[in-house]
Amino acid sequence: MADYLPEKKEEKVFDAEAQDSDNDSTTYVINALVLEDHGHDIKLRTMTWQRAAWLLCGDQVCLAIMAQSWSLSVLGWVPGIITMVVAAILFYITSMTMHKFIMKYPQIKDICDFGYYAFGKSRIAYEFTAIMLLLNNIMLIGFHILTGAKILNTLSDHSLCTVIFSVIVTLMGIVMSLPRTLNHVSFMSMFSAACMALAILLFMIFAGTEDAPLYGYNGEYPTAGLVKTYAFPLEGTTWVAAMNAVLNITFLWVPQILFPTFISEMEKPQDFPKSLAVLTGVSAFLFIVPPAIGFRYLGQYATAPAFGSLSSTVHKKASFAFVIVPTLVIGVIYANVSAKFVYGRIMGKSRHAHSNTIVGWGVWIAVMACIWAVGFIFAEVIPSMGDFLSLLGAAFDSFFGFIFFAVAYYQTYRGQLFSGLPRTVKSVFHLFVLLCGLFLLGPGLYAAIEAIMADYAGSVKPAFSCANVAI
Repeated sequence: MADYLPEKKEEKVFDAEAQDSDNDSTTYVINALVLEDHGHDIKLRTMTWQRAAWLLCGDQVCLAIMAQSWSLSVLGWVPGIITMVVAAILFYITSMTMHKFIMKYPQIKDICDFGYYAFGKSRIAYEFTAIMLLLNNIMLIGFHILTGAKILNTLSDHSLCTVIFSVIVTLMGIVMSLPRTLNHVSFMSMFSAACMALAILLFMIFAGTEDAPLYGYNGEYPTAGLVKTYAFPLEGTTWVAAMNAVLNITFLWVPQILFPTFISEMEKPQDFPKSLAVLTGVSAFLFIVPPAIGFRYLGQYATAPAFGSLSSTVHKKASFAFVIVPTLVIGVIYANVSAKFVYGRIMGKSRHAHSNTIVGWGVWIAVMACIWAVGFIFAEVIPSMGDFLSLLGAAFDSFFGFIFFAVAYYQTYRGQLFSGLPRTVKSVFHLFVLLCGLFLLGPGLYAAIEAIMADYAGSVKPAFSCANVAI
């Protein structure tokens, strides 16, 4: 077995019933892993559950929140809020399933290890998950580079070529990504979450005090009539538009691709449910209340992000400016998780992997620079990052938010899936989780591809364009 796959000697696992009744085996393995880690120069397993909560919030409290008012404008109040609430419930329960499975295999370091064990210690599953991890994360880094360029364009009134702004964001991202541990990155996450919360607060104030929005995708105000809200989708809403709105909500609620790495750097991974509870509470409020307020005041003129619908340029700049911090920090989080995987494949078990050596740091910096460079290329050559994110949501989130955890649940309780009413209810629920994943992978993927084809049928943004992308 290759060095980068989980080690056989660490497979001190136990069955689900033993885990439910006695955590001694888990504690023993975790303590051994922490002890081994703390013997290295670079110590990874150092995060408290409070720091992990900040890291989770820094990752989740993001610009995508400001696209949810648009989702509500497509779906209407009833389907939109139902989708948000169901996504929240699915997120919490599947995340708990993921944590329970990782406690069965505490040596899991990332989502690739998770896939390896969930699919019966399959090397094919490991490699397949690795490809999806890198594609997902690096394309998201590209999205954040593009978003950073959009912010700088907006604030400077397009004072420079957009490619130059993208280069600036990329270089800033590389420098900010140099810390090796997520414990250090969690410091940045505190400021990231605070800045995004401030941007959201300012947006709500401005949206509520302005006389009318500036424009929507159907034209400038009042081309599409006076601002209105509605319980169900407006007449003429296509299935593809509705499905993309659902994917937009789903994408926001599915960050679990990063969670195994976060858990692996906690000093007490048993405490992750505390961090998750904090994140779920914060997310449930921010993912529903501000978008609902935005839809109330913007109605059918809501755009993604909703800042673009504000009528005052000053208001738009004042609120959008704070988004530069979470844009960079979230890119750093995805880069850190991606770089750790690539770095581990390169360095294996050599002393450079966990030591402060010139070779070790040189390889880390080179890997990080390459990841951001590839992200920069994605940002420049893809015509519509928004539609490609819907593609990501359908192709990857279907696995990392649903299918993986339904399979992990089956592996955890295999042979006991219907042993009693509570277990039967949970098993049926995870069957529903599996069906949700398959639905996203089928009709959801179709809708995303249709949207991309529509992009290419119209005017396509040329690669490495200097065009103004300000909101």
